[in-house]
Amino acid sequence: MKQKSQLMKKAAPIFVAAAAILWGVLVVFIKQLSIAGFSAMEIVALRVYGSAIFLLLGLLFVKRKLLRIKIRDSWCFVGTGVFSIVFFSYCYFRNVQVSSVALSSILMYTSPVWVTLLSVACFREKLNRGKIVALLLAIAGCCLVSGITGGLGAVSFQGILLGLGSGIGYGLYSIFGRYALNKGYAPMTVTAYTFTFACVGVLPFVKFSTIIETLNEQPTLWLWAIGMALFTTCLSFTLYTIGLAHMEPSRAAVLATLEPIVTTLVGTVLYKEPLTFSMVAGIVLVLVSSILISCADEVGTEK
Repeated sequence: MKQKSQLMKKAAPIFVAAAAILWGVLVVFIKQLSIAGFSAMEIVALRVYGSAIFLLLGLLFVKRKLLRIKIRDSWCFVGTGVFSIVFFSYCYFRNVQVSSVALSSILMYTSPVWVTLLSVACFREKLNRGKIVALLLAIAGCCLVSGITGGLGAVSFQGILLGLGSGIGYGLYSIFGRYALNKGYAPMTVTAYTFTFACVGVLPFVKFSTIIETLNEQPTLWLWAIGMALFTTCLSFTLYTIGLAHMEPSRAAVLATLEPIVTTLVGTVLYKEPLTFSMVAGIVLVLVSSILISCADEVGTEK
């Protein structure tokens, strides 16, 4: 058992990195569904409802006992589902609409900063110099990858608020997810109930008759919706939550910043978006920060 635990600790960064790669290709599904006429919140609804169905059915047939939760622990899943998934998704997609993709991206990836600060308060993690340097490198790298250093022009106050909201919401999954894991829930249970509660959170904002009508008018959209839910959501969040169970939330959050690297590469290869020197430099910085955060406990000095 001890050997298995040590193996999982070593593999945890791989799980988180794999999740980040899957999140990075999510943009392909979003683009296809957006072209079909779906709004940002409708895409969020497709994602959370599809994922909840797959996850709940999977557990029902494979390991039904993982569906058991205590009512008094529901706040953990309200946190991961509503305060994180729904809130983060709305802020991020809305910000893309009212400001620039660069601003939306960099402010969303302030999440490791929020996670680290909240982890110090909630889990009494040690904040050492190694982590501080890694966080600064991750932020600098995301700035370069997003192209924010090229100038954004006028930035609205609404855009800043939405961007910071997406960053905080994105980071809250690590915090509330850790609380749920500490209560003894399996990673699959956390993931399944995250999206179940997210379904409730998104319900007041969409009209499902319109969504179904659009899907039926273009049957191939069902494949895009199912693929988005199955691969870039169910599998990715399951991998991330498994990794989170065997490493600190701040470390997992910084490793997850591999996502913008993958998104940048997808944009360059599939959509012919330019890959500038600053983007390459940003990719290198994020990779270096991921390595540093993984070694922070061993080489860092407690602050």
